[in-house]
Amino acid sequence: METTNPNEHFDVLIVGAGLSGIGAGFHLQQKCPGKTYVILEGRDCIGGTWDLFRYPGIRSDSDMFTLGYSFKPWTEPKAIADGPRILNYVRETAAENGIDRNIRFHHRVRRASWSTPQARWTVEAERTSGEGAAEIVRFTCNFLFMCSGYYKYEEGYTPEFCGRDNFAGPIVHPQKWPEALDYAGKRVVVIGSGATAVTLVPEMAKTAAHVTMLQRSPTYVVSRPAQDALANKLRRNLPAKLAYHLIRWRNVLLGMYFFQLSRRKPARVKQLILGGVRMALGPDYDVATHFTPRYNPWDQRLCLVPDGDLFDAIRQQRASVVTSEIDTFTPRGIRLKDGSELEADIIVTATGLVLQVLGGIEVNVDGRAVDFSKTLNYKGMMYSDVPNLASAFGYTNASWTLKCDLTCEYVCRLINYMDRHSYKQCMPHNVDPSIQELPSLDFSSGYVQRAIAKMPKQGSKRPWRLYQNYALDIVTLRFGKVDDGVMKYS
Repeated sequence: METTNPNEHFDVLIVGAGLSGIGAGFHLQQKCPGKTYVILEGRDCIGGTWDLFRYPGIRSDSDMFTLGYSFKPWTEPKAIADGPRILNYVRETAAENGIDRNIRFHHRVRRASWSTPQARWTVEAERTSGEGAAEIVRFTCNFLFMCSGYYKYEEGYTPEFCGRDNFAGPIVHPQKWPEALDYAGKRVVVIGSGATAVTLVPEMAKTAAHVTMLQRSPTYVVSRPAQDALANKLRRNLPAKLAYHLIRWRNVLLGMYFFQLSRRKPARVKQLILGGVRMALGPDYDVATHFTPRYNPWDQRLCLVPDGDLFDAIRQQRASVVTSEIDTFTPRGIRLKDGSELEADIIVTATGLVLQVLGGIEVNVDGRAVDFSKTLNYKGMMYSDVPNLASAFGYTNASWTLKCDLTCEYVCRLINYMDRHSYKQCMPHNVDPSIQELPSLDFSSGYVQRAIAKMPKQGSKRPWRLYQNYALDIVTLRFGKVDDGVMKYS
């Protein structure tokens, strides 16, 4: 593989042209107008997750008034939007603001090396041409901003299923959905009970002969209207930006209230959620087996079904839920531990994501490889003893973009502060011996537990503690001191 020179230099290098990368470009243009920046994107287009996932019914499980950017009102009638509409929104933002002119496609970042004497990063990317030939290109930058998401794009997670090769039909993972897959009139088994499964089942049930959601254990499922009637009314009568921010704050506060209630009174919230499911499915449905999890609400993410579409499909007998463990795949479907067999023409493994830190790139500081599992996460965006690097990571209990917007604002404040004081380097460094290390994500979900050992840690108190609280983060990140005694400047 050839290496091309010379290095191009930018003040800020952003990795990833998805929802957070485009947001980062906007904030830099607005708040640090004198800075040069480039966005390196490994794929051939803008959109990240919203372009990668092509499975039927792909949509957001957050409302678009909070998943949308703070600076660009969401104007579509549906608050719970489908993937193509979200993708269009991200691309529109990039085009309207000229951010798309700063993107280099087919540049997959492989490694980044920091030099303290030069106070800059050298970033190596693999650039592929149309013919598939690859070469290494190098860039240097003063600040590295990782907006590459939190999971591996190359492959999703699929457990080892006994007898998998016995099955005669196609086995599909939603992350790699084949465009030509025809499921009309077919019997489909979707393995999983998370956000992807509850999206796929009602959508596929529209044309499939029957769709079975096969789950080992249930998830909390909550129905919400796809359109927000109050939001649409406000938008008819108020200026777009004002209406957008009013709805955004209402949704943020409702979300925070519900999360806190789940923490303080889990039994009551559980009762509320299950009451909603019983109302949707009728008194004879076995809610205890199929929709009552073993954990409390918000110990894992809740699943959202717009307009109760999953419940409708079950009620109309186009879909069903089976709660059991898999014994083995057979030529005709799946045999369960109880001895029964689910017949299928197509099996979909909606079994989750593979989490990875900073898009899986190799990072070293002055020749020392950084093991992120041994770092502390500073304010949910930077890492102890890693200079001039931030990453956009959203909330686990609210919309992804809420935190990413705040992170972008904070990074701009940090860069401007360094300029005013002629600093070249900023690095969070812990000197408090009383800080205890805790897992960075307090979630019992399988995809989190599989990766938690490789993830950075959080500390037992500020600024190393992640509170997953938007209101608190506004105070800290928008108005808090940039020079807090923990961030070291030089």
